[in-house]
Amino acid sequence: MIDIDRYQYLLLMAGCLLVTLPLEFVFGARVYRRAGGLLAALVPVVLVFSVWDIAGILREHWTYNPRFVSGLQLGFGMPVEELVFFVVVPVCGLLTYEAVGRVLELVRRRRPERVGVDD
Repeated sequence: MIDIDRYQYLLLMAGCLLVTLPLEFVFGARVYRRAGGLLAALVPVVLVFSVWDIAGILREHWTYNPRFVSGLQLGFGMPVEELVFFVVVPVCGLLTYEAVGRVLELVRRRRPERVGVDD
């Protein structure tokens, strides 16, 4: 029998991507279509937070409950779920940000100009 607790974190990250994926297509967020920009946004986040996380692990400031992680580890005891988190959360944030920007742009375009009302 599969122990679903071990995959909760990864399932949550997959759910986050699944929920925000329509923003790319329905609202035209264009995050995935601009791979270079996405990579430029992700690399510093992943590097800084991975170093921070590994430092915390090595200094024993925090640990991860083995019941809730898959057991796959990157260097220095960092669970793969942490790296997934450092990628998924910024991607979902960018998708949301870009989708909101597109919606606001559409709203501005549809609103008639009000000339002389505030004068």
